[in-house]
Amino acid sequence: MVETTQYATGKKKYAVARAWIEPGNGTIQVNNKPADQYFTRLGHRNQIVSPFDITGTTGQYNVRATLAGGGVSGQAGALRHAIAKALSILSPPLRESLKKKGLLTRDSRVKERKKYGQKGARAKFQYSKR
Repeated sequence: MVETTQYATGKKKYAVARAWIEPGNGTIQVNNKPADQYFTRLGHRNQIVSPFDITGTTGQYNVRATLAGGGVSGQAGALRHAIAKALSILSPPLRESLKKKGLLTRDSRVKERKKYGQKGARAKFQYSKR
């Protein structure tokens, strides 16, 4: 039995993306909106379709995604991660090219917490000698 729909989750910062990929004509729906309407910046839209560009599968799969948490840039990164993971499971020969570009690795960088006795995570209060 051939799996037609593949589900994967992707994360970046505090954003979580859940994506379902199935063979189709290349439409991308994010939170029940077209991707062009949800992501207004061209850079975010390019980031989302980059797994398809790298693997040469542009226009072959439809994507349905739900995004939660974080900001717009984090959500775009999380969706890119989810799409790449789903593509690698759906067709294993594509895994090598996605891994080479680093799209299957979760970007673990998050904001560092503020420390007590300091102004921020690293910034200290101004020191006065006298």
